[in-house]
Amino acid sequence: MSSKEYFNNVANEWDTMRQSFFSESVREKIYQVAEVEKGRTVADLGAGTGFITEGLIKNGVNVIAVDQSIAMLQKLEEKFLSSGLVKCLNGEAENLPIEDNSVDYAMANMYLHHVETPLAAIREMVRILKPGGKVVITDLDEHSFEFLKTEQHDKWMGFKRDDIKKWFSDAGLTNVTIECVGEDCCATSTCSNQNASISIFIAYGEK
Repeated sequence: MSSKEYFNNVANEWDTMRQSFFSESVREKIYQVAEVEKGRTVADLGAGTGFITEGLIKNGVNVIAVDQSIAMLQKLEEKFLSSGLVKCLNGEAENLPIEDNSVDYAMANMYLHHVETPLAAIREMVRILKPGGKVVITDLDEHSFEFLKTEQHDKWMGFKRDDIKKWFSDAGLTNVTIECVGEDCCATSTCSNQNASISIFIAYGEK
């Protein structure tokens, strides 16, 4: 099963599932680090059912929500399209359906470990940013919990922060910082007695 198929299958349960993985404080940290301003435009990449989008539109921010899963986007639309602040687009990480230099922020929560080629995905984030725009991602530190690859179809078992910093720099971002969010992502295997608790980092860069 591909990650796209996995997320299509769990779309109806995702909001409940997500609550056991990480809390709303993760997105609050993203908004804080990005210094999001009302009226700006954010690309929410790997938007899912709208975890990041929800807090943005509450603060009057325009959102372009992109996800590979149509089922996830349908759930997002049901919840937030009436706000008039959200545009939903189906697309892949390495080929985003967004014009060059068109958004103020590119945000991605727990997205990169599902991407085939992280550096290509980061380059796409930079491509769509206006000059002076900001990339902010949260993801998992490197770990050894294999069941996340087989059960949740993760492509990467987290990341070394030095690799993230290098990819940001190689993609043309400056003022790169990486720090701990202060929260772990928790998951329980459905096939064994394993419980994962993995620290979450937040990475920031400017175009």
